Amino acid sequence: MLQEPLPTNSCLIVGGGFGGLTAALSLAEQQPRRPVVLIEPRQQFLFQPHLYELLSEELQAWEVAPAYRDLLSNRGISWIQDRVVSINSSAQTVSTAAGHKFHWEQLLVASGSGPNDFGIPGVKDNALGFQNLDDVHQLKRLIRELRRQRLNNASLVIVGAGPTGVELACKLADLLEGRARLHLIEQGATILPNSPAFNRERAAAALERRDVTVHLETAVTAVTPTSIELNSGNPLAHHGLIWTAGSRPNLPDISPAPAMARGRLAIDAQLRLVDQPSVFAIGDVSCCESEPWPSTAQVAMQQGVAVARSIQQQQLDEHPTAFRFEDRGEMLSLGIGDATLTGMGITLAGPLAFGIRRATYLTRLPGLSLGLRAAGAWLLGR
Repeated sequence: MLQEPLPTNSCLIVGGGFGGLTAALSLAEQQPRRPVVLIEPRQQFLFQPHLYELLSEELQAWEVAPAYRDLLSNRGISWIQDRVVSINSSAQTVSTAAGHKFHWEQLLVASGSGPNDFGIPGVKDNALGFQNLDDVHQLKRLIRELRRQRLNNASLVIVGAGPTGVELACKLADLLEGRARLHLIEQGATILPNSPAFNRERAAAALERRDVTVHLETAVTAVTPTSIELNSGNPLAHHGLIWTAGSRPNLPDISPAPAMARGRLAIDAQLRLVDQPSVFAIGDVSCCESEPWPSTAQVAMQQGVAVARSIQQQQLDEHPTAFRFEDRGEMLSLGIGDATLTGMGITLAGPLAFGIRRATYLTRLPGLSLGLRAAGAWLLGR
């Protein structure tokens, strides 16, 4: 294990997703400037809300997955392309997969989440996900194959009718143009259980128009390469299965073992671990039981800005202020050129909502210059 010294008074960030990257950029803007180190194994930041448009080629890869070297260039942030495997908060060190050990003055854990198969047999080996660029490429190949084969009984199954499952079902239906029957399976009693009623109604109508078969109150018990077992006892054949039913935090080993809440790091309203206040945590790895914030990109980004302020306050021996989430509404893609949005006093659906959604997300890309570049490309038709 190689001991690697970091600059004095450094802030170390584990994970460069929405929360971690926003925090790093916010810290880099503070005065006086302080060393910021980001440890992130991927080469590219992934703007997941636009994976659907990458799948349909309505957006280009550089708009959805910009390189970290471009986002962090000339911002005074040191990027280490590695993965943190363990954290020792007593010694104030982190160890990485490449065998390095770094000492930190202040630490932010923002390592995000991954798919959760809930231990259901066959999911890991037989299901696709929809969380990264590899998933998009695999789905594109599957779509091309189904369109080429023109099978009479082809079917695709999506498990999980939250935002990812619903948005993906609408987009796949448009891309497949009737070449495969789409099934959307949801264990609960409704699609989009946490969404506003307007968005839920518009999504249900969009699924019905596209002839997507929705199976509510249906649980998956096992998955094989060609079929899916359900609690109803009636297996469902498939030519492809996409799993969007849940996620779990990507946590390195932490010692001493921290307090947990709902399977995540328990944090206080100031975004600090409840039993290790020298460590901050945001995004999908954290849970504040007094304030159950949703696991969304807008929460993580707002936490990124807030935690940068709290870190600065802590450095100045001031008490960090509590995080206050500002709900800016929900926007859902409902197929090619279609969307629905609710929030900030607005309810809107259709092509105009799609344009507003796209423009809004592009301007929220971490790193304003990239967002403006992407918005300009859209306005000029690329």
